[in-house]
Amino acid sequence: MLDQSIPNHPAMHHAYHNIYEQYVHEASFLWILRSIAVGEPHNDINDILTIENRIVVQLDGLMTSMDLGWQVCEQALEILEPGEMFTAMNIAMRSHDSAKIKIAVDAGLSSKAALPGLVSAMGWLTNDIANSWIERFLNGKDMRHKYLGIAACSVRRTDPGDALLAILKREDCIQDVNLYSRALRLVGELRRQDCMPLINGAINSDNDVSQFWANWSAILLGQHANVSYLKPYVFKPGALQDKAIQLAFRVLPVEKAREWISEMAKDEKQSRAVIKSIGVLGDPHAVNWLINKMNDPLYAKLAGEAFMYITGVDFQSNNLVISEPDDYPQIPTDDTYDDIVGLDEDENLPFPDAEKVTSIWQKYGQKFIVGKRYFMGKLITPEFLKECLQNGTQRQRHAAALELAVNESGLPLLNTRARVLS
Repeated sequence: MLDQSIPNHPAMHHAYHNIYEQYVHEASFLWILRSIAVGEPHNDINDILTIENRIVVQLDGLMTSMDLGWQVCEQALEILEPGEMFTAMNIAMRSHDSAKIKIAVDAGLSSKAALPGLVSAMGWLTNDIANSWIERFLNGKDMRHKYLGIAACSVRRTDPGDALLAILKREDCIQDVNLYSRALRLVGELRRQDCMPLINGAINSDNDVSQFWANWSAILLGQHANVSYLKPYVFKPGALQDKAIQLAFRVLPVEKAREWISEMAKDEKQSRAVIKSIGVLGDPHAVNWLINKMNDPLYAKLAGEAFMYITGVDFQSNNLVISEPDDYPQIPTDDTYDDIVGLDEDENLPFPDAEKVTSIWQKYGQKFIVGKRYFMGKLITPEFLKECLQNGTQRQRHAAALELAVNESGLPLLNTRARVLS
């Protein structure tokens, strides 16, 4: 660790400057790695924790000289990238200096690209640093500050109390689509039953995004009949399709779910959405169709993942993998959760050996009852879902958290992308 008191000599300052630039560069790059890693199929909690520990070392390095650390952070803010934003906001908040915090917040709120880093930093900080600022943001007059307060509550799963009701009621807040949608979403994440009347009011919103999150939250508050309102989002490619699929097919009765899937399957362009929906539903009825899809390089990996969600069969340990064909296509992702787009969504999924998968299914398939829902090879129970939250890979954890929220009322929806260390 560097000495706390760096000599105030220009030449010495310059010598140390490179070290602090390195800290900023590393912390920002590691944040990008982490935001990709939390959505990948092969990482578990320990993998995320390893990256987080490396981030902590870099941030602590920057704190060894607040003057130099902040100077370098402020320069890095100019490029308005999310990783640099995350690093600068962390240092600003830990400095307890309102002027520095204002610089970081203004930069983050000025750029759509940098905003995820700003929100992520608010999720990363300890309660004693974050809470008082969250309250200030929520009570501020600036709508963007309110958004930051609500988004921080969302990633931390902190209940903003009456401030949430106030935002859902105020006309100027309702007009701000980003703020209103995030507030509607927070109701479901926290399972705030007292907000139900305001959610019902939002279901008729003329804005697609607000309407989606109102229905999403209504379902998490136990109004499962609202799942029919998700149908347009399930069928429409775009940012909300995956979120709609992940919730709808956990709630729909199996027969109804099959009808939706059959209807979707008529459109060749929806093949990926169909495969995902089958995996979420967990009905072994479609397993043979999935195995057939494993013969198509374009869908093989995704079909393999859906098969695993239903049957719990691990391809690597059962030696059901072949090497990727040379002409294997890259699959860009539409997930704008981290605004890191263009990654291959299937990249770290194994490429299944369809022949071997066929014979293993012939051997064990009769254990599964058609028309029942399975998750990772078992009938769904809260105990098993909690086990998956602890030991599963990241995508399995995302699924288990949502499944648990749908099956158990009252518990907040666990944020499986949250900081592991906290």
